[in-house]
Amino acid sequence: MVVKIDEIGCVACGACADVCPEDAVAVDDVAIVDADACIDCHNCVEECPSDAISE
Repeated sequence: MVVKIDEIGCVACGACADVCPEDAVAVDDVAIVDADACIDCHNCVEECPSDAISE
């Protein structure tokens, strides 16, 4: 299951994109996960400082 981004809680810091081994996360105003590229490693969930990413 692909992770979910809380668009209100996301501060677009890029920490999630930095730890993604598949480059499946892009950051603009908020983080966006490419469901086709995501391998469900959940590194982004653990790394998010604002707890805006959930499984």
